[in-house]
Amino acid sequence: MTQSLRFGGGRNIALKVPPHQFEATVAFYRDVLALRQVDKQLPSVAFEFGACQLWIDQVPGLSQAETWLEVITNDLEGAAEHLQAAGVVRRDEIEPLPEGFAAFWIANPAQIIHLLCQDEASLG
Repeated sequence: MTQSLRFGGGRNIALKVPPHQFEATVAFYRDVLALRQVDKQLPSVAFEFGACQLWIDQVPGLSQAETWLEVITNDLEGAAEHLQAAGVVRRDEIEPLPEGFAAFWIANPAQIIHLLCQDEASLG
């Protein structure tokens, strides 16, 4: 890894939940924990979660919930090369990203999905 390439934790955490668990999961964070809701773009709801945003996403076809994490980097192209050399699996098929969004999907060895995003400002 080059000294100029850096990785850091992003501010988004996503809980991907089956439709039959969505309302109860949202109610848990909203009513039981009383977290402040910061966004609602159905089928997703976001809550303030410390310095992060916790997204609850309703995903048809899931049999159980999954946790997805965001990782940021100052050099997306360098990160892609570094991760490929390290044998990290790209998972670009997992979910479409908006046109022009500088990011891609990877999985860690335990198959936890990570969104890797370009974010120079927060890595200084």
